[in-house]
Amino acid sequence: MAGVSSRGRVLTVCSVLVVALLAVAAFAPLPFSLAQPGSTADVLGSRRGEQVITVKGADTRKTTGQLRATTIVATGPDADVRLGDVIDSWFRTDRAVMPRDSVYPVGNTTAEVEKHNFADMRKSQDAATEAALRYLHRSSKDVKVTLDLARIGGPSAGLLFTLGIIDKIDGDGRGGELTGGRTIAGTGTIEPDGTVGPVGGVQLKTQAAKRDGATVFLVPKGECKEAEAVRPDGLQLIPVTTLKDSVSSLRALAAGSSVPTC
Repeated sequence: MAGVSSRGRVLTVCSVLVVALLAVAAFAPLPFSLAQPGSTADVLGSRRGEQVITVKGADTRKTTGQLRATTIVATGPDADVRLGDVIDSWFRTDRAVMPRDSVYPVGNTTAEVEKHNFADMRKSQDAATEAALRYLHRSSKDVKVTLDLARIGGPSAGLLFTLGIIDKIDGDGRGGELTGGRTIAGTGTIEPDGTVGPVGGVQLKTQAAKRDGATVFLVPKGECKEAEAVRPDGLQLIPVTTLKDSVSSLRALAAGSSVPTC
C-alpha cells in the first residue's frame, strides 16, 4: 500500500507540474507571427492620382486588364503572440501561423523592419525595371521607369512590376494586352536576369487575389503545392520560374491556348 501511495503522490506532483507548464505556456509570448490575407494593388493602375508605373523615353499602351500584386498582413515583430492565438489561427484557412524569423528575418522592432522592407522594395523595383528592359531589348539609358507603390513592401511584387512594365510598353507583343483584359494576380521575386523566386505566404495571397477579383494567379513553381492545398474555387494557378515563361503563359492564356497548371 505504501508503494501505491507513493506512486499516487508522484502522479499528483507530475500532474500539477504539467498543469503549471500549460498555464505558463498559455500566457507566455511565443516566437510566432499570425498572418492573414492583405491588400492587393493593380500595378497597371494609379495611386493618389498618379500611375504606379511611369515610363519616359518609350511610347506606352492603354491597358484594360489588371496585374494585382498581393500581400499578407502579419503581427509585428514585437507583438506578443499567445498559445490561445496560435491554436485559434492554426485551424483557420484564412489565417496562418508562421515562425517570426521567417516573416521578419531582419529587425526586432517595427521601425527596423519597415526600414529593411523599404530597402528591399527599392532593390526589387530596380531589378524589375532591369529585367523588363532586358526582355524588351531596351536600353536603360533611353527608357526611364518610375515605380510608386509604397503599400507593397519587400521584394514580393517584383514579378508583377516587371510584367506591368512589359504590358505598358509592349503588351503581348502582338498588338494585344499581356493580361488579355483579365484580372491577374501573383507573387514572386525577380532577378535582373528574369529568374523568379518564392516569397512565402502564398496560401493567404491566393485568397486575397480571389477576394479582389482575380481569376488567374502566377505562383513561383516551388510554392505550387502550398498554393494548391487551399486554392480558392475559380482561381487558376500558373507556375512560373522565369520572366520568359511568365510572359509565354500569359500570351497563351490571352490566345485561348493551354497553359501549365500546378
